[in-house]
Amino acid sequence: MQIDMATPFNNPSCQHCKDRFSSIFCKAEPCNLNEISDAKVCSVYRKGQVIFHEGAYPFGVYCINDGKIKLSHSGDDGREQIIRLVKAGDIMGYKALLSNERYTATATALEDSSICFIPKDLFLNILKKDASLSFEMMRILSSELRKAELKITHLAQKPVRERLAETLLFIKETYGLEEDQQTLSVRLSREEIANLVGTATESAIRLLSEFKKDGMIELDGKKIRLLDIPEIIRTANLQD
Repeated sequence: MQIDMATPFNNPSCQHCKDRFSSIFCKAEPCNLNEISDAKVCSVYRKGQVIFHEGAYPFGVYCINDGKIKLSHSGDDGREQIIRLVKAGDIMGYKALLSNERYTATATALEDSSICFIPKDLFLNILKKDASLSFEMMRILSSELRKAELKITHLAQKPVRERLAETLLFIKETYGLEEDQQTLSVRLSREEIANLVGTATESAIRLLSEFKKDGMIELDGKKIRLLDIPEIIRTANLQD
């Protein structure tokens, strides 16, 4: 299998990383954080470049220094299903690493992204001796399981219109808004939005047009502006 080549860049110090306190490594002991900082390898992946492929074996974990990544799974019909969006401060590849199995998803850069790679043996050894980091890892795994269970329930029970509204809010929560406080701070194709919702691209296009007609959003190419967030929340039918 061909591996896409990334561009190396100078390793930023983990201790002074701008996203340290929003990442799993905020719980790491200082000596272990120093060890990770010295051993990691950091690279820039260009928009559209694959970081790792579904079906490959993991050799470490990836920590996002800057950028946006999608994790997608290929269905039986070959259609992509986006299962997770990743942002700065997040790690990825840890589930396959901990289970000693192949990756169940492909990681692709949604924009130019700087990513740090932490070797498998180092990460596992530090997890064994750092109780705080291990507990944080368990918390992340539990959170991911809860989100997966919730998504399965929504796919089975929620109409597509509600799921699209919820997806727009999820993208906003993950990546935030631009300076105008309306435009989603990521550019996704209609197909990618459909994959997040779990519907056909044609359905996503039609519903986005309906949302625009209803005054909830404004569309400008791949830019999506959220004009009426309270109405989007009502449409999503979110419940505590």
